[in-house]
Amino acid sequence: MGRRRNGKKEACRKYVQDIKSADVWSVFKIIADFVQGFDELGDLGPSVTIFGSARVDENHPYYQQALQLSSMLGSRGYNVITGGGPGVMEAANRGAYDYEEVESIGLNIELPEEQQPNPYITKGRQFDYFFSRKVMLVKYSMAYVIFPGGFGTLDEMFEALTLIQTRKVTGVKLFVIGTDFYAPLMEFIRTRLLAEGMIDEADLGFFTLTDDLHYVVTEIEKSMIAQMISLEEQGLDHTKYYETLSSYMTDKHPIEETEF
Repeated sequence: MGRRRNGKKEACRKYVQDIKSADVWSVFKIIADFVQGFDELGDLGPSVTIFGSARVDENHPYYQQALQLSSMLGSRGYNVITGGGPGVMEAANRGAYDYEEVESIGLNIELPEEQQPNPYITKGRQFDYFFSRKVMLVKYSMAYVIFPGGFGTLDEMFEALTLIQTRKVTGVKLFVIGTDFYAPLMEFIRTRLLAEGMIDEADLGFFTLTDDLHYVVTEIEKSMIAQMISLEEQGLDHTKYYETLSSYMTDKHPIEETEF
């Protein structure tokens, strides 16, 4: 009986050691996710992150909308950042891919079903963890655009909204594309979250629901100007970020309604 108990104790001890060893190794993988992400993305110019479903093909209206928007952004000199997968992510990378002066960035994730990077990525990174990937998806962008999607897209949307609400990120615009698709969710936010005091009226101003892609691009332009003014007021017009924005604004060209 005593030997059996000792055997169980030894097996339990070894199991705990294996877990601890795996946890320690995970720490290094987490550090690698962040260090490599910071190193590869830290010098980006103005960028926009586009989120959306991986489950739509190129004939789907959402794919076509994402393709058009990213083409508009790429032509204006914006880098486009996505989760690097298929569907809306592929469309967004594809739209920016043809513009040599910008990066089409894909931040992929290791998954059991092995999500493959789409072929329209000029700068990519494979992440082990969702949380480190989400940091990189939002950290270097001046605007987030949410297309229709599933649990992952909703997770990313509410993560971004929480960061804006808690002022962990500032000066960032969030656009939700798909008025019909997201109408029930927006109704829930108003009739439940707002009505029951879970959020404030001002929180509704953290995002814009629209299908007007030209409006999105125009508002992003306004946001950049507002950021430059804010930096000037804070005496930060000597920073590298300000110089990047200033250089971009000097080189930009006006949006034409007939351009796309």
